[in-house]
Amino acid sequence: MIRTVRTYIETNHLLSFDKPVITGFSGGGDSVSLLFILKQLGYDCIAAHCNFHLRGDESDRDAAFCRTFAEEQGIRFEQTDFDTEAYSSRHHISVEMAARALRYEWFEALRQKYGAQAIAVAHHADDNAETMLLNIIRGTGIRGMRGMCPQNACVVRPLLCVDRTQLNTFIAENGLHFVSDSSNLSEEYARNYLRLRLLPMMEEINPSVRAALARTAEHLADVEAIYLSVIDDAAKKILRTTGDEEFTIMIEDLMQTAVPKTVLYELLHKYGFTRTESEAVFRSLDGQSGKIFYAHKTGLRLIKDRNKLIISRPAEDIEYIVEDEASDMDNLPVGLSITKTPVNKHFVIDKTPSTASFDCESIRFPLTLRKWRAGDRFVPYGMNGFQKLSDFFSDRKYSLADKEKTWILCSGDAIIWIVGVRTDNRFRIKNTTKIALIINFKEKKLHL
Repeated sequence: MIRTVRTYIETNHLLSFDKPVITGFSGGGDSVSLLFILKQLGYDCIAAHCNFHLRGDESDRDAAFCRTFAEEQGIRFEQTDFDTEAYSSRHHISVEMAARALRYEWFEALRQKYGAQAIAVAHHADDNAETMLLNIIRGTGIRGMRGMCPQNACVVRPLLCVDRTQLNTFIAENGLHFVSDSSNLSEEYARNYLRLRLLPMMEEINPSVRAALARTAEHLADVEAIYLSVIDDAAKKILRTTGDEEFTIMIEDLMQTAVPKTVLYELLHKYGFTRTESEAVFRSLDGQSGKIFYAHKTGLRLIKDRNKLIISRPAEDIEYIVEDEASDMDNLPVGLSITKTPVNKHFVIDKTPSTASFDCESIRFPLTLRKWRAGDRFVPYGMNGFQKLSDFFSDRKYSLADKEKTWILCSGDAIIWIVGVRTDNRFRIKNTTKIALIINFKEKKLHL
């Protein structure tokens, strides 16, 4: 079996010999086999054991066994302890999910600590069959149906090429000792129920059902590669980067794909939107503009704006203070420069959008740079009466994302400039103006 695992590692390019391997080590037969095989193949392993304190003395027994086994094999050993039930309660997730989250977070910390190349875990072919069935029962997409991958980022699974029967034979032939987890016999956990009840019933129909599921997983992995290739091609046509952490999906282009609902889900999935959230977005495509959806996993927001979907991070309401024209303005989200110049017969007002000219005497420092707020109003240049900024934006068909990207420059409580768009008429250059205050701006790249 060692030869089989070595071939699998080499074929899938899972490991090299130049860096250590963090090896998940519970003390059960699967992880004992993995650690023993990797050591026999010459890999530098660090045995990593998590004590989740879920089974009382049995948990402590497992930890002691793992430490002793690693010492006897001459393998470096690391252990950590978790209050798993407290974590589960605090994060409102199942104990199984809590243990998984804690385990992989610690494994990754160890990987960085030791500069390890990968985290090896002991999932085997039977685990893969169980995972496939679980995902199908839960209503998964194609990724769940193809089960586990040999490698997922830094996590590798060298034993996916062998099943539980082969591992048990290997353990017996090599006289390896291991500990048994009593919770594996409890049908309270869905995976155990599948292993103890459902798979045996399926074997009555097809004694080789586990091998059949393994073959199906291989076929589906190929299908997934084709599927993702199609999604990538679609993304190149309809997904556009319109700013730092801002992306736009053109609805017309989306609807021209063969399966727009599925394409939309795959595009939104990578930004943290769930299938339920994606389906809600899809239902909104024929509706009115302005509807907003949030990806709770990532904090990103999607706005349905007429003919497009805009994905961005909501802007924070932050104020920046400009004490005077000599202030250091490097910390501002837009590049501002301020100068004063005499108004004489040679003076010409620069009317480009990136420049604003004011009567210096009417401006009071410090100036405040901020985003617009509900209730804001100003007197647009060339007009006499006040206008709400919300109406000003609506007249110009600004989306919510457009509004949030717009900066407002104020003197005291008064708006003097919608930066790059329109100045306030109250602060214009007049016939009596002696000194002009000139403010120029340039866009900066800013992470929202």
